[in-house]
Amino acid sequence: MYVFECAGCGAELTVPLRRVALPVHAHQKYGNGIQLPVLMEPGTFAVDPEPSGPPWRVWEDLAPGEAAARGIHAPLYHLSFGAPGAVVIAPGDVRGTELVPERAGGYCCGLDGADGPNMACIGCGRAVATRIDDCSLWQAVWLAPDAVRRRRVEGTDTTPPTWAELLAEGLRTPPFQPRADWAATPGIRRWWAWNPEWEAAAGRALAHFLAASEGRPVTILSGGPLMATVLQRGLDILLPTRGTARRAALAGPGLPPPRDSADILIVPTHSRTGALWSADGPGAAHRVPLPFGVWLELAFPSAHLPAPASGRLPDGVLRDDPAPPSAARHPFRADPQAFREALVRRPEVRTPWFSELLTRLTRETHLRVF
Repeated sequence: MYVFECAGCGAELTVPLRRVALPVHAHQKYGNGIQLPVLMEPGTFAVDPEPSGPPWRVWEDLAPGEAAARGIHAPLYHLSFGAPGAVVIAPGDVRGTELVPERAGGYCCGLDGADGPNMACIGCGRAVATRIDDCSLWQAVWLAPDAVRRRRVEGTDTTPPTWAELLAEGLRTPPFQPRADWAATPGIRRWWAWNPEWEAAAGRALAHFLAASEGRPVTILSGGPLMATVLQRGLDILLPTRGTARRAALAGPGLPPPRDSADILIVPTHSRTGALWSADGPGAAHRVPLPFGVWLELAFPSAHLPAPASGRLPDGVLRDDPAPPSAARHPFRADPQAFREALVRRPEVRTPWFSELLTRLTRETHLRVF
């Protein structure tokens, strides 16, 4: 457990927090005017290793090899050259701060952080964090890496759980969630939709699949109807239909080795450390990451239906809320931003076969997947 302090006066700015992996949807922008919940679980923090904030430089101004040294192998509109290591926490875990009124800019429904750090330490007035709560953005507080320091709380254990312990906890990420926009009132303008976390996870996974495909079709051997909707459909659209297909299968804690040999393994990332699961022995050449909660739902499907259901309840069971609809309102779409951010960090994008593959991504194809 750690507490974050103001680098200026040493005042405590947070409650004790334990570190977890940075969510794949941390920088997601979802829809238009949509209410999104808090990004981080209470009592947790995550660190973004990438630079963030100003100064920004456009791609054309970068020196040869400068982007590649940062692990970026395809053009982006611009790159941040700010300080790396921003820390994200739940807004309710902040202490000893106040909003800076002149930096309270937002797009329409709240704060979006475009004006820079908008929270200051009460003790010394130093700008220490940015509160985000605008529509279509995950609610969070981002601590500025050059304005805070981390102090370990004595007597606390920092040992992350094992894969077996994560499996026993069974913390799943549901594929569907109720949604509402900021104009919603009770009973109207609310609907069931695909979970944005699943859309971000699929976007990142598709980028890894393309890199592992070698320009060939990919067939996923396991995962059932949900896997077919979330990943296989996108692969069938993005990849060529001719040629010998590469085989992909789910792998991870609690699963037996795939019965058929697989070229690609779909594995979980550790929810605390962010590490990819790896088999003890030699495995497939490529691993495609999924957040643990998403992977768990695909590897060990819930007993209930994956989509909300309506109908008559058993005798003696009462409810005081309206029954949900039978399915999400819109078809599944992978998150394009998560796809793009993962894609540019794959060195394979510089190979001729990958360049040819990307030329197939027409606007029509893009709209069908994303």
